[in-house]
Amino acid sequence: MKPLVVKLLRIWPWLAAICSGLLYTGCFAPFNFTWLCWIALTPLIAAIWFSGGDSRHRWLRNLLLGYIAGLTFFWTAFFWLTTVTVLGWFVLPFYMAIYLAFWAWFCGLLQPREKKRESRSTKWDRMLAQARTAAPSSRSPWIRSTNNLLLAFLVAAAWVAQEWLRGWVFSGFGWNGLGVALHGNWPLIQIAEFTGLAGLSFMVAFANVIAVTTVRRLVVEASTRTVRPHFDLTLTLASIVGVLTFGLRATQVSPPTKPLRVAAVQSNVPQNQKFDPQFTRRIFDQFRRLSEIALRSNPPPDLLIWPESSMPGPVLADRESYQFVMDLAASAESDILLGTIDEENGDVYNAALLVSDGGEQVQVYRKLHLVPFGEYIPGRHRVPLLARIVGDQVPGDFKQGKDHTVFELTNNDVKVAPLICFEDTIGDLTRRFVAPNENNPGANLLVDITNDGWFLHSAGSHQHLANAIFRCVETRRPMVRAANTGVTCFVNEFGRVTQKLQDDTGSTFTEGVLTGEVKVPTEHELTFYTRHGELFTKLCAIVTAIAIAVKSILRKFV
Repeated sequence: MKPLVVKLLRIWPWLAAICSGLLYTGCFAPFNFTWLCWIALTPLIAAIWFSGGDSRHRWLRNLLLGYIAGLTFFWTAFFWLTTVTVLGWFVLPFYMAIYLAFWAWFCGLLQPREKKRESRSTKWDRMLAQARTAAPSSRSPWIRSTNNLLLAFLVAAAWVAQEWLRGWVFSGFGWNGLGVALHGNWPLIQIAEFTGLAGLSFMVAFANVIAVTTVRRLVVEASTRTVRPHFDLTLTLASIVGVLTFGLRATQVSPPTKPLRVAAVQSNVPQNQKFDPQFTRRIFDQFRRLSEIALRSNPPPDLLIWPESSMPGPVLADRESYQFVMDLAASAESDILLGTIDEENGDVYNAALLVSDGGEQVQVYRKLHLVPFGEYIPGRHRVPLLARIVGDQVPGDFKQGKDHTVFELTNNDVKVAPLICFEDTIGDLTRRFVAPNENNPGANLLVDITNDGWFLHSAGSHQHLANAIFRCVETRRPMVRAANTGVTCFVNEFGRVTQKLQDDTGSTFTEGVLTGEVKVPTEHELTFYTRHGELFTKLCAIVTAIAIAVKSILRKFV
């Protein structure tokens, strides 16, 4: 029995790191155990702070603990990538886990050190020491609320910094930040209009740290038989209640709006058929049939939306696709927004078109944020191995667009931000469509057209929606999402899904048309986040950098 206990004591920190990765995954689809986010990081934090005291290279050990937690999370949370590329799913986490490893190293850097009492040599000294055991040790940093609050603040700031870095380095893949776990708790997410998603990640990471310090503090106080007020825990709980109260009040106030009739088509075309010439006629017939259903609704929609890459060929370059779209536009009173491929001077773009006035006017938006290994291969020619790993899934690179183009509907009061695919998961990009400038009137409606057909019936589509919801809160603009398959829905300015396309079994992986009314704000008021972007995130990054510098200097001279 004793050898087993010794073995478990040796490996428990690594099991704790794996546990954190699994708990973190449990926050998201297909599991959606939101409450796990409040404790997901605690096993990893405990492993960093309360193990390996005799390790010669503890900093390296902390890095590895964070790396193991990161591998566990990214392999399990993004398992849906296997529907596209098994090798890509396996390789990508080796890079993504670096960010969690950095955070674990930072946690170790800030680990509170308990000062040991000096040895007692006389009987009198030993008697005094014994008498003091009834009082809390002033040498333990865990019993000081100010210490714990500062520690939680710095660790939470570092968590936000690593999520930010993960979201933009090498084009970024910032999906499933810690705060995204709260996407269904609409009163709690309203602070995103000030801080963006980062504020929620900060709050949850802060609570995880306080959970660990509180347990440790209780252990210390139990050994000394004295309890002090836990102001750190009290203030943390009060802050969460305050955020919740703010959210409840914020959702009671709605700006002036006007109704817009919208119809979103979900064609459910299998990915292997979309650009196969033998299925061209079938795709045209399918879009004609679904669009006619939408246009026959009473009243007819002001805006008809088709998903990303809806047509078999580039609409503005392929005669057959062009004729199909223009014939339908000529017979409809609705504006038509659709996704297509756009070509110019040999360059290929992932684009959105708005066709209005019976086909007389066409507006074009070219996608700004391309998905690495999905729409282009970073270093395709410099590192040929990367292209071989992806294989035929990405035979060529899309060209990046340059302008935050805002579409103007025939109804001039409505300005549309035409987001494509994963662009609705990027807060800083979305807000630039909403913030007006000399070239941009400022959007008051977000529309995302996406092709989640790549991920079949996996959790990828539902994770995509969970990440997208925060764009509505950050900008206070409603969103319409039209997917080839996955989740076609309407989301209001508070991040609540108001309508969703589902079949009789409740599945969102279906063919159909979602029609309804979207309340579009008529006053172009801008949120703090829309005006200032990732200011909170950048402040957290600065705080983290200062903390690293100060701690490094103190270690060198103390």
